[in-house]
Amino acid sequence: MTAEFRERRAIGILLLIVFFDMLAFGIIIPFMPFWAERFGASPALVAILFATFSFFALLSSFPWGVVSDRWGRKPILCLGIAGSVLSFVWVSQADALWELFAARSLAGLMGGTAVVAQAYIADLTPPRDRAARMGLMGAAIGAGFVLGPAIGWSLTWVGEGDTDFRTAFLVAAGAGMVGLVVALLLLREPAQRSEAARSRSYRDRTLDFAVAGRAPGVLYPLIIVTLLAFCMGGLESTFAIWTERQLSWEVRENAVFFFYIGTLMVLVQGVFVRPLVRRVGEGPLVATGAILMASGFTFVLFVYSAFPAYVGGFLIAVGYGLAQPSLTALVSRNAPAGQQGAAMGALQSAQSLCRILGPAAAGLAFSAFSRDAPYLGGGVLLFIAFVVALRAMPVLRGQTR
Repeated sequence: MTAEFRERRAIGILLLIVFFDMLAFGIIIPFMPFWAERFGASPALVAILFATFSFFALLSSFPWGVVSDRWGRKPILCLGIAGSVLSFVWVSQADALWELFAARSLAGLMGGTAVVAQAYIADLTPPRDRAARMGLMGAAIGAGFVLGPAIGWSLTWVGEGDTDFRTAFLVAAGAGMVGLVVALLLLREPAQRSEAARSRSYRDRTLDFAVAGRAPGVLYPLIIVTLLAFCMGGLESTFAIWTERQLSWEVRENAVFFFYIGTLMVLVQGVFVRPLVRRVGEGPLVATGAILMASGFTFVLFVYSAFPAYVGGFLIAVGYGLAQPSLTALVSRNAPAGQQGAAMGALQSAQSLCRILGPAAAGLAFSAFSRDAPYLGGGVLLFIAFVVALRAMPVLRGQTR
């Protein structure tokens, strides 16, 4: 067995583990808002429940990375997955709202080990191949996100009458357990740890934004991706409770919708983005994606049945699928020499913060103003992103940096 084969095998095993971890998360997406409402959660609290996971994941990512630098990638990755499985079991047996928050906090603390998976890839991959393999990790995450809601939909047909929430969360725990077994039995510790994979401190992350601010070719895409991520975080956390009130949708209908959205995003990113970038470049795709998303968010005003909801979803999914990978590529390509890691770190940190602030802001707007408020506000922010993209088009086209 050659060294290259062993390397590819190890990466493949890791991607399988990441897939099952994301599959578990995808299963619970359509169930969690309705489960929280069973315990008296308001729309604002439902959204904050989503933000709770992201907050603790961001908080724990650096400590987990440091520990994995010292103790090894495999044991920390396995510990994180085990904690996530335990959190799903806890949610399934919860009898009070505080237990949901506690369980999702635990999941976030364990979810910080996602940085360990990225470090594992960096350990085994030469610099020239890291971008491609990180892309494969993104594909594994996308596949889990697509198949998870599909499994969630199938679970709504189990039994008779009321949706069996507890079984759904136990199935998610089972998917995570499969990933844990694969990790324990098949994953091997890297022979050495790459310096590029070393964990960066919170101070380092703050300095990342200073690097981004000095380079217009990084700053403008970072502003746009922040607006997009903020709005998407709000959408993901409030959409189910919006459709419950607007369309009388329950878990089954939302599971189908999230499967539809995920499939569109994967198709656009996996099939259409590359040839479109070659033809027109990233800049026009970013602007097109932003205006499509803005249109999709404001389309909420016309949604009184399933068909317009799917039209709005189509606009959002296609727009995000066009813009997101293009923005990532722009940040990577336009980073100053020797500072690509800092620029990508700023990108990841901004997206992580938006997964906290976006749901919280959307939930508060939903409760304080109206159920349409998060989406109309998101439409305004996305239109601003479109204007920024037009203003920065020379930079986005690479005519200046």
